[in-house]
Amino acid sequence: MTITYLKQAAPRPASESNDIRDTVQVMLANIARGGEEAVRDYARRLDGWTGEIVLSDAERRAACERVPEEVQDDIRFAHANIRRFAEAQKATITDCEVEVIPGLIAGQKQIPVSAAGCYVPGGRYSHIASALMTITTAKVAGVRHITAVSPTRPETGIPDAIIFAMDLAGADLILNLGGVQGIAAMAQGLFGARPADILVGPGNAFVAEAKRMLFGPVGIDMFAGPTDSLVIADHTAAAETVAWDLVSQAEHGADSPVWLIATDRALAEEVLAHADALISSLPEPNASTARISWAERAEVILCDTREEAVEVSDRYAPEHLQVQAEDLDWWLENLGSYGSLFLGRETTVPFGDKTSGPNHVLPTGGAARYTGGLSVHKFTKTVTWQRCTAEAADELARRTARISRMEGMEGHARAAELRRKIAP
Repeated sequence: MTITYLKQAAPRPASESNDIRDTVQVMLANIARGGEEAVRDYARRLDGWTGEIVLSDAERRAACERVPEEVQDDIRFAHANIRRFAEAQKATITDCEVEVIPGLIAGQKQIPVSAAGCYVPGGRYSHIASALMTITTAKVAGVRHITAVSPTRPETGIPDAIIFAMDLAGADLILNLGGVQGIAAMAQGLFGARPADILVGPGNAFVAEAKRMLFGPVGIDMFAGPTDSLVIADHTAAAETVAWDLVSQAEHGADSPVWLIATDRALAEEVLAHADALISSLPEPNASTARISWAERAEVILCDTREEAVEVSDRYAPEHLQVQAEDLDWWLENLGSYGSLFLGRETTVPFGDKTSGPNHVLPTGGAARYTGGLSVHKFTKTVTWQRCTAEAADELARRTARISRMEGMEGHARAAELRRKIAP
């Protein structure tokens, strides 16, 4: 195997998350003790928000009316695609039952969770699409109560377009909260929310750590880190297109890695030559963000064959994976570790991020080796049930009792044998 790094990322410091972990732990403990008042205090100190935490129906309507009609149409377009894809996913999740042995019927049943907490990022960017991705998917899954939170801006609160998206997608309650305090409020069921059974949605490092710490008593979609993207390209790809696809993802954040795996050296070198100029053409702060990401986190890897490219890509297990190469069906068949796959030069990660339908809440940091992204499945519990006749119970009891005694579990054996007494 011949793999050449034309550009390699700087190593990340192992201790960079310690301060975040300590800060979040203290915040969660304070909110557990202080409840709503502690949340208000954090909202005031961290976000400069002194308004009401609960967004009233009147405020919701007013915010929606302020959104320009063209933007409303764009959001409706994205919502329809996301809903349609989620509905198709739901159709693949079915109840079933089977007669395991004569007289023993077992089955599975799909039950949506009762309450979900959806976090919609704010801050540098207004993530309208995240509201659609999380809330719409929960709604399609059948979740009965959905609380949504998003960081506020001083004096103005949550941006109107995000509120419009939350309302369109079906949020039952909207809270003017971001960060750890928003996550904790949904988990604890503060401000009229129902305590969340599951917390979903992307966020910064503090939000991700809060979800990680709360996991157990509360479900989460996944442990999320900085977004990452990988492009596989061969000699048929256009260097400027590949470069833009990498740069556009680098603007997510200074700690967001982007990777190129190329099977053609000339293409790889041309992409490297394009990158700086493309980054410089972005507005601020996007350009500065992308420049740091490209300098410190980007990698360009040259492979001799497409088989080598697949092996390297699967090792990285990227959140987003684009293929701009010949024989797309071959790549679809052979690639095995990614959050979402974009095949061909006609599609791009921003389509998936915003409007095309498949969910953009995806596994990061190599987690795509063992899990997929947010879907109706994450909001649905697959539970099992069984019943049996007296005849089936007799055989089950005999065999269960023997296995139980071999394990040393006499109580299990006796509970099983009681069922023989009701057999005819």
